[in-house]
Amino acid sequence: MLTFTLTLVRHGETQYNKDKLLQGQGVDTPLSEPGLQQAEATGLYLREIRFSNVFASNLQRARRTAEIIMRSNVHSSGVEIVCDPLLRERGFGIAEGRPKEDLKNMANASGQSCRDYTPPGGETLEQVRLRCKKFLKALYQRMVDDHSSGQSHAAVGTEATVAGADVPLAGLPADGMEGICVHALVVSHGAYIRVAMRHFVEDLQCTLPQGLRMSQVYSACPNTGISRFIVTLSPSESGLVPSTVHCVFTNRKDHLVTCLT
Repeated sequence: MLTFTLTLVRHGETQYNKDKLLQGQGVDTPLSEPGLQQAEATGLYLREIRFSNVFASNLQRARRTAEIIMRSNVHSSGVEIVCDPLLRERGFGIAEGRPKEDLKNMANASGQSCRDYTPPGGETLEQVRLRCKKFLKALYQRMVDDHSSGQSHAAVGTEATVAGADVPLAGLPADGMEGICVHALVVSHGAYIRVAMRHFVEDLQCTLPQGLRMSQVYSACPNTGISRFIVTLSPSESGLVPSTVHCVFTNRKDHLVTCLT
């Protein structure tokens, strides 16, 4: 058994984000100046967290965000950032590079909701979910391979943390990490994170903080928005599986106050 926290961050803003243009996988623009500031603010917010493992999409906007976050980290200077194509944004096919409004119009013309519509050449939501599950399966194995020897003390306090999920959070960067010494950071993309949230809630029966509405759970993650989960892994006939998953918070943006004012 292994318990670890998973901190999930969306990349910083790009000019395409600001202009409401779809990027997907084929368009990979750099962080804008506000995006760089957001990444810096995220790094300062998380600077005292000792991340055991760090993963990022191999698209430059996510990779650069992860690099900036880790540059500010006090305790994780030697941790490698593993860039994984499985963390890439959803592919939007012919809609990439075009205004988001075009995607809505294409969906309306096909009689589908924008969320469920797949443009020609794009990925379906199910394909993204399968890609997400493939990444998580590899993540689980990596975490166990790297840290299972220290599990005798890594999970201490986890049950108390999850059982106390109804207690209001202190609003601190280390919320949910008490008593757990294995922590993973993952930097990815908006549509991918929304699919990941559905996988956690619908497939893994993730427990949620008291009072959190489902509309909030599935809402769009802001640039450098932060979500955190406590994951406990157990062996099964099909390999390592999450026996419990608890969401500590979603889409937190406390660190962006100075960027937005």
